[in-house]
Amino acid sequence: MGIIIQISQFLLGLSLLIILHELGHFIPAKLFGTRVEKFYLFFDVKFSLFKKKIGETVYGIGWLPLGGYVKISGMIDESMDTEAMKEEPKSWEFRSKPAWQRLIIMLGGVIVNFVLAYVIYFFLSFIYGDKNIDATSIQDGYLVENPLLTDLGFKTGDNITKVGDYDVNYVSDIKGNFIGAKTIEFTRDGVKKEIAMPVDFLGQFSDSKRRDLFEMRYPFMIAEVPDSSINKSVNLKQYDVLTKIGQNKIKYYDQAVSILENYKGQTIDVEFLREDVVLNETIKVSNEGKIEAVPYGRVGSDYMQKLGYYNMTTKEYSFGESFSGGYNKFTGQVGKYFGQLKEIGNPETGAYKGVGGFYAILNVFPNTWSWPVFWSITAFLSIMLGVLNLLPIPALDGGHVMFLLYEMISGRKPSDKFMEYAQTVGFFILIGLVLFANGNDIFKAIFK
Repeated sequence: MGIIIQISQFLLGLSLLIILHELGHFIPAKLFGTRVEKFYLFFDVKFSLFKKKIGETVYGIGWLPLGGYVKISGMIDESMDTEAMKEEPKSWEFRSKPAWQRLIIMLGGVIVNFVLAYVIYFFLSFIYGDKNIDATSIQDGYLVENPLLTDLGFKTGDNITKVGDYDVNYVSDIKGNFIGAKTIEFTRDGVKKEIAMPVDFLGQFSDSKRRDLFEMRYPFMIAEVPDSSINKSVNLKQYDVLTKIGQNKIKYYDQAVSILENYKGQTIDVEFLREDVVLNETIKVSNEGKIEAVPYGRVGSDYMQKLGYYNMTTKEYSFGESFSGGYNKFTGQVGKYFGQLKEIGNPETGAYKGVGGFYAILNVFPNTWSWPVFWSITAFLSIMLGVLNLLPIPALDGGHVMFLLYEMISGRKPSDKFMEYAQTVGFFILIGLVLFANGNDIFKAIFK
């Protein structure tokens, strides 16, 4: 069921972004009297899943979910319809329109992407506010299991206070500012420390099998005691939280795992919390150091706050305040994405190894449905789509904009033959990037 929810969110978010992006081209084209021959969600290579002609435009759904397109008459685009370009320009063709109108048509999709992201962040601020984990309320630091971090000298229990140039006020600040950070500051047993991050850390992280960095520590909360467990007859129930093993008080799952290693094959008294009531039981420990009870891999933030592990802060916005709240989220995410592109463009960082395709985007969505999470991811993907389309690569909107700006500044329009060659080169560059990104996904799935 989880994978179905994940795929559903992926397809819904992708379809929404594609349709609105193409509408950004479609609407100004129609306003300027330019004929649009096709409007497609996904690509219709050889055949379409659905198509219907309304007026002069064929609307359809292709079978290949790699994007979408509008085919504008008199424009050299991915369709490479060069035969039509040999005829005399018609008044309703793209090439017959003034340069400023063509520029607006080409920028329309990107503008819609950015406006959409801002609108989503506006409503997220107004409806849900900002809910964060107060970093100053973290008492015993973070969970560090990634060998890349332990090799650098980090340990479980380190309390991260600064990532690069950014102070950590909320737990989300750690992951949000990690890309490009040269140093990490933290406290260990009350002593302030700093570790310099390797230039190629992002490349190393992409090569590793671990997907986590600094994670929240969580209690040993029982999810299930299976019938095959050596403790199936013990009074352990779902949501019980282990608080003591033998004479050892425990607060976190990682502590329990370490302590149980000392009691392999033994019987031991434990203490656990059940709905604010402290109970005691005697349990068996397997020869592998397990009690054979399935724990929750992660415990929900609301429950963690209830147990006193940290404090959640919620900032609510009025309708008027949501304009600035949405703007701050929007500009923050745009800045972070440009930072990611900067790291990817620097071969020394190895960040290009983390570039992913459609499978990577699919995995960004959770396997449970949450509207705030769905819209947050969709907003970021909208920014990503907008920025990538602005890249000055022929076949992308940014390539067309680049040539239009050249025309407007120099007064000379590039020839149709030049545009054909440029579009062909851009197409192969684009295919190369798509193959590289999705090839990374395949490589990781097979070898990692």
